[in-house]
Amino acid sequence: MHTKRQRFYQSIDAFWHDLYDTEYALYDVKLETKETVFAIQQAANRVGHVFFKTAQLLRALDDETLLSLGFPTESLAFIRLKTMDMESVISRLDFVVHDSEIKLLELNADTPTFIKELFHVNGRVCDHFNVQDPNEQEEKRLAFLLHRAIFNAYHSLKQSTYPNVVFSSHGDHDEDKLTTTYLMELANVHAKYVPLHELKIIDEPIYEQGRLVTESGLYDADGERVDVLYRQTYPIEHLVEDEDPDTHEKVGQMLMKLVEQNKLAIINPPSAFLLQSKAIQVLIWGLHEEKHSFFTEEEHDWIHTYFLPTYLEEDTFWEKKISYVKKPSFGREGDTVEIYHGNGEKAAEDIHKTYQDAIPIYQQFVPLPTTEITTEKGKERAHVMYGCFLLNGKASAVGIRAGNQITDNASYYLPIGLQKEK
Repeated sequence: MHTKRQRFYQSIDAFWHDLYDTEYALYDVKLETKETVFAIQQAANRVGHVFFKTAQLLRALDDETLLSLGFPTESLAFIRLKTMDMESVISRLDFVVHDSEIKLLELNADTPTFIKELFHVNGRVCDHFNVQDPNEQEEKRLAFLLHRAIFNAYHSLKQSTYPNVVFSSHGDHDEDKLTTTYLMELANVHAKYVPLHELKIIDEPIYEQGRLVTESGLYDADGERVDVLYRQTYPIEHLVEDEDPDTHEKVGQMLMKLVEQNKLAIINPPSAFLLQSKAIQVLIWGLHEEKHSFFTEEEHDWIHTYFLPTYLEEDTFWEKKISYVKKPSFGREGDTVEIYHGNGEKAAEDIHKTYQDAIPIYQQFVPLPTTEITTEKGKERAHVMYGCFLLNGKASAVGIRAGNQITDNASYYLPIGLQKEK
């Protein structure tokens, strides 16, 4: 089994089938019906519509309300910016799928991962196991969208020369770097990959003897000013806190100032960060409970069908003795997530506490279903969570993470295929 798996995955160029020296991509495929995949994508289209509509409302909120939703104070200067016609180029919704019931866990609108797995690797696995890939045409859609988004972002700068496009990530993390270079190749534009630590910000124009020598801007390792920065795995909530280790300058805030001044375009755009806080689900659910006219009757029906009750306090769950999940408003990979029984007793928690200072939200608990998976150690049962990507708000590739009840960075990638119709 080990040899088969290694031989197969090593045939896929630039893929991290093992992570942290442990098995990540399973030599296995879970078969689903076309009806199930369609239902997930339909849910994604409807949920995505609700989120993207809510972005209009978020831009109209005052600073105090945005702070109550968990947004960092440092982000208020740019959070309402609409720099391109896409709220988010690539985002991912996470769902619990129980037979015919589909419930939303969260949206990662800003820096979604799991991209190469679903858009590229899944097809290779399906070919190998001789089953149909549910994501068959999605890589072409992704390539087209990336190309369009880069020039859309650049045109917002009102420049006329060919853009200097840079794709960047932390260069010492295989998954981040290889996802980023995959997207760069897929975009089919003249671009370069530059690790984050090699980028340099010039905050103020530099003059020598009264003559402008260097304009303010973001510069790559070749000393060329960057027009479009694709920051695949550089979350804005981390970015605004970033500082130069030598000068202690807040380089992340300096970078966003360049975006505000229209001297740099970033993808995903700032509007994606506006939808990143899990507290947006508190706002959506609150408007739904009020039967607010902001949402149409059909949209209220979608919220009732797919969203879970979500609040800024746990009181409602205590009163009704309903199990719930405490999540940080900004957080990833299950980090800092805790599950509670209806009496307030803790049932489970993630060992990592990176986001414990973030404003928490409280969401009704729905257990993840389990399935049998094949690992190098043999057969195991694992909890499964379904992800569905949105490309400019429209449903795209579907896939599965398998692991613990709290899906963390130790979870497996479980490929997905379509059952043959009888």
